[in-house]
Amino acid sequence: MSRSEELFERGKTVLPGGVNSPVRAFRAVGGTPFFVARAAGARLTDVDGGTYLDYVCSWGALILGHAHPVVLDAIRGAAAAGWSYGAPCESEVELAEAVRRRMPAVEMVRFVNSGTEATMAAVRVARAATKRNVLLKFAGCYHGHADGFLVKAGSGVATLGLPDSPGVPAALAELTVTVAFNDAGGVEDLFRRRGAEVAAVIVEPYVGNAGFIAPDAGFHETLRALCDRHGALLIFDEVMTGFRVAAGGAQERLRVRPDLTTLGKIVGGGMPVGAYGGRADLMRLVAPEGPVYQAGTLSGNPVAMAAGLATLRETERPGFYETLGRRTARLVAGIGDAAHRHGVPVTTGHAGSMWGQRAYRCRHRLHHHTTRRGAGRSARSLALSRSPGPVGGRNHRRSLPGLSRSCASGSLPARPASRWEAMASCSSPTTRMASPSDRSRPVRPGRS
Repeated sequence: MSRSEELFERGKTVLPGGVNSPVRAFRAVGGTPFFVARAAGARLTDVDGGTYLDYVCSWGALILGHAHPVVLDAIRGAAAAGWSYGAPCESEVELAEAVRRRMPAVEMVRFVNSGTEATMAAVRVARAATKRNVLLKFAGCYHGHADGFLVKAGSGVATLGLPDSPGVPAALAELTVTVAFNDAGGVEDLFRRRGAEVAAVIVEPYVGNAGFIAPDAGFHETLRALCDRHGALLIFDEVMTGFRVAAGGAQERLRVRPDLTTLGKIVGGGMPVGAYGGRADLMRLVAPEGPVYQAGTLSGNPVAMAAGLATLRETERPGFYETLGRRTARLVAGIGDAAHRHGVPVTTGHAGSMWGQRAYRCRHRLHHHTTRRGAGRSARSLALSRSPGPVGGRNHRRSLPGLSRSCASGSLPARPASRWEAMASCSSPTTRMASPSDRSRPVRPGRS
């Protein structure tokens, strides 16, 4: 039994499913999850000594890679001065100012500890401001695990095949209505029927929790116009897209200004941070300035604020996003070309450094081919592909001609990359082996 297997068995006796977030249990891909011992740059090392080239980077939070020295120094410095005050600190003001500079629509912001907290609070503000109760979301979009969001949700809910979650009262679920993403006509029809009831429309501007799905041209402009016409608020859930698809997030890339924005992942530099913000008149409804209550013991934590601030400052270097976008385009094109050469039907897409792929049969075939692993071995996703290791009792280190040795799929640049180069993030990092009976169906991804 490997050390990871041992830890997983122990974990299952004290943690539901052996993990602290459902998709980490590998039920969608099969096999036993590996337990991480350490990480640096683009690589993870598990407790059994296996190394992995990490295309996931903490599910998008680590745009600079693991243990980036600048962020690490900022965390150490903040921790040395005390890691929780329960009182205001300078870095939370500085990070709020940095967010506002990057996202002018976020005139005021409140920091919380997770994306779920952020979206919960944003919807509460929207309901208070409009004095309405109905929330419109899109099927497959994931906005955290609050009761009202677990209606036709994405992420682990989709991966595990759970259309809704038990424990959500029917009366509360009825306040959430869903439409297919990119179905502008469906949204228009819903507003014609129930526009006076809708408090807000919440949307992932680029869907990342049901596989990467880009918006159709004009879709978000339609949402903006319908919200304005009917007095509803538009909420962009930029937990994934914020500071990734562009320096100012999806709202900069799409040139659509939401009323409220939710953030997570990159804004905390990999620490547990979320944020919600938007128009000043709306945010002034939040306590203590207004009647909408929301609080948190660790909100604005000095260590987390320092990590987020250091990360945003690093991404402000000239050419950062342009370089990262070119690398992502090359990666996605390489995966698509390699899949085509090997007869694997796959679609790929990206916006900035957010990317995804969707296959209609086993997408591990390329990985097995390039590492000479048998297709019967436990699958590892291309999004988190294990580096070539012992095969047949020896270390196999051959790579295809002209391809980088650092990547089993050969889709990374051929030149050696700097350990600290910025990381692209895959929005669909898990998949399972398709059986003959379901190869016609796309494989659903998950999120930590």
